Amino acid sequence: MTFVVIYDACVLYGNTQRDLLIRIAQSGRVQAKWTNAILDEVQENLAANRPDIPTEKLTRLRNLMNKAVPDVLVEGYEPLIETLKLPDPEDRHVLAAAIKSQAQVIVTSNLKDFPADLLAAWNVEARSPDDFVLDQIDLDDRVVWACVQQIVDSRSNPPETIEDVLDALERAGLVESVAALRTRG
Repeated sequence: MTFVVIYDACVLYGNTQRDLLIRIAQSGRVQAKWTNAILDEVQENLAANRPDIPTEKLTRLRNLMNKAVPDVLVEGYEPLIETLKLPDPEDRHVLAAAIKSQAQVIVTSNLKDFPADLLAAWNVEARSPDDFVLDQIDLDDRVVWACVQQIVDSRSNPPETIEDVLDALERAGLVESVAALRTRG
């Protein structure tokens, strides 16, 4: 059985972290899932915080994300939303998608919004992106290194090095993961 994870909007916002999480899913280590509502949130936040990015480019990003991971979109979770309790009612759609897709983990930077006691009834755990990537490194650091190398290889304008990508991931909050990669690399 595939290990299913929901990527919350906050972990898909930053370019390099999003790239790494998608590449981990492409490696077959996990089956990543998200919803159109999660992508709407990403797109709205990018549009608000980065008005320099044209709408067409944001739409293209969304389409590329959906094509990058097979069977990524969760649908039909909406009836569950009203039955769920979370500290922030606006996050219930994420838990509903996790339940519908039988995800074991929600990868989110907002751990306080997904208390363990409320998720336990659904056999779901919330993990920070740093802890999630660290788990992937512990399972097979070669896979994560390959994902980082793919990011480097894809960045040609301007070209980036492994250190550039690791620095970007560290700035994004993947501090322990980057430290683990640096000691194992």
